[in-house]
Amino acid sequence: MASSSSGHMITTLTKNLVTDTWWGKASWEEYIALAENPAYADARFYYHHGLLRIEMSPLGSRHGRHNSIISKAVSLFATIKNVRIVEFAHTSFRKSGIGEFQPDLAFYIGSGLKVPPLTDAPVDLHEYDPPTLVVEIGDSCVSDDLGRKRLMYEESGVQEYWINDLNVGEVITLAIAHGRSGRVWESKVLPGLAIAMVEEALKRGLTEDDTKINLWLLKTFSHS
Repeated sequence: MASSSSGHMITTLTKNLVTDTWWGKASWEEYIALAENPAYADARFYYHHGLLRIEMSPLGSRHGRHNSIISKAVSLFATIKNVRIVEFAHTSFRKSGIGEFQPDLAFYIGSGLKVPPLTDAPVDLHEYDPPTLVVEIGDSCVSDDLGRKRLMYEESGVQEYWINDLNVGEVITLAIAHGRSGRVWESKVLPGLAIAMVEEALKRGLTEDDTKINLWLLKTFSHS
């Protein structure tokens, strides 16, 4: 168990981490102690205004499949439109003392951005720009994705936030500006990318292999 100046708090926080995903109060120091604890090396960590969330739920093939298809859709669209893009998967973005998030996918889109180098440490948002687009994929935690995580991303400098609801195959897309977000049906950071196309690609993933999906995406994007 991680050491802390507040051992009781760490004990309380870690009581049911193996099965629970929740927001609990913690200082930044307590959060870092848990985040650096090898026992939780496979966990996903979030921190926002003194609240900690640790996600320990195992990820199934449905989650992995949707993650892969959304990644391809974004990357292929950017390639066809000759838009500069740098993708990161399951990467931690940290603003020390303030917050941290670890989306399923993150994309830096366009030129002139301070993109982080390749290291084994969380991306320092005091030094590098936040990603342009982040994607969260979930089922039981969708309400949280639309709740506190939404508030967190509104304050992070991210420009667009996608929530893929596995239960209904929907991609809820939120454009973010001036600390507020609103739903859109066409990406603002990738103009011309209709979210319905991404949802159709996910639907095709139920019965088609990657080659067929990629060929359909390339044909569709070439004519959009």
